[in-house]
Amino acid sequence: MMRRSGSEGRSAEETWGVAAGWEMRPGGLLVQQRAPVPGKPPPPQVRVRISHGAARYVVSVSSIATFGELKKLLTADSGLQPAEQRLLYKGKQRGDSEYLDACGVKNRSKIVLVEDSTSLERRYTEIRKNARMQSAHRAVSTISLEVDKLADQVTTIEKSIKNGNKVTEVQITTLIELLMRQAVRLDSISAEGDASSQRNLQAKRVQKCVETLDVLKVSSSKLKPVVVTTNWETFDPPTTTQWEYFE
Repeated sequence: MMRRSGSEGRSAEETWGVAAGWEMRPGGLLVQQRAPVPGKPPPPQVRVRISHGAARYVVSVSSIATFGELKKLLTADSGLQPAEQRLLYKGKQRGDSEYLDACGVKNRSKIVLVEDSTSLERRYTEIRKNARMQSAHRAVSTISLEVDKLADQVTTIEKSIKNGNKVTEVQITTLIELLMRQAVRLDSISAEGDASSQRNLQAKRVQKCVETLDVLKVSSSKLKPVVVTTNWETFDPPTTTQWEYFE
């Protein structure tokens, strides 16, 4: 069996539709083509007013554009991707494939833009996550400054013991206790990402300082306390002067 090609393979309605600038939709519905027809002027532009919360936009768009195409134009102003946008016209949400003119959109028509609820929840979740991360960063930074001060004291004690100077056990034990308090504070911080890495870094610093102090406590206990004696210089008592009296 031979098939007809070109216009011979189309029905009369289809052939007439192509010539007249029409297209056949599924179900046999014949509608006007939306693509520009060669030789005909382009469709007019309409200026539509967009209401997005407290923000207001005016956008120029082709009168035969779809709501999906309008969403792409609104991405720059709204900061929302097309999939995150919902467009309402005359109180009804419009689908991406619906045409502006077919829905009655004209010059200066008002269209309401809202953010998709799923996208909104996802954005709020991201905001809360960022807030927790910033809070964790601040907490770790504060503890880091305290650890710096305590680490300096450890270094001072270490130098003193290496020079043969005995350090009291109470002084070392107190410093260990202060470091352990910082370790507890670090452990209580819920962090992820970079904040988690910084927290773990400070925890390792605290652990190293405590281990160093444990070794120094043993070393200090083996040192004998330095006894300082003072040799006092003695002086002879002052001589008395015999005074001669005259009448």
